[in-house]
Amino acid sequence: MRYAIPVSGGVVSPHFGHCEHFALIDVDEDKREIIKKELVPSPGHEPGLLPAWLAEQGVSFVIAGGMGSRAQNLFQQNRIEVIIGTMENDPEKAVLSHLDGKLATEDNFCDH
Repeated sequence: MRYAIPVSGGVVSPHFGHCEHFALIDVDEDKREIIKKELVPSPGHEPGLLPAWLAEQGVSFVIAGGMGSRAQNLFQQNRIEVIIGTMENDPEKAVLSHLDGKLATEDNFCDH
């Protein structure tokens, strides 16, 4: 299973579409551990681009601080589950917390 986490300045970006990079993190669900992590530059913020691009990367889950409703719908169409409102700054800790069912979230940080 592969997660995508928007990252800016080395921490989880508060707004999904305006991140510098994406941490693509592969996990072993059974062992609940990270097996691979790579940081890739964001291809940019154009309407509809990121959901399709992340689907091509094999992403199953996106963890973000905030995301607009249109992007959430596009991810759903691409069969990618979205977890928004994360309070965790470390991408790896966010993934491991989600695997353990303990990822703390608040309201969506994005207002559009």
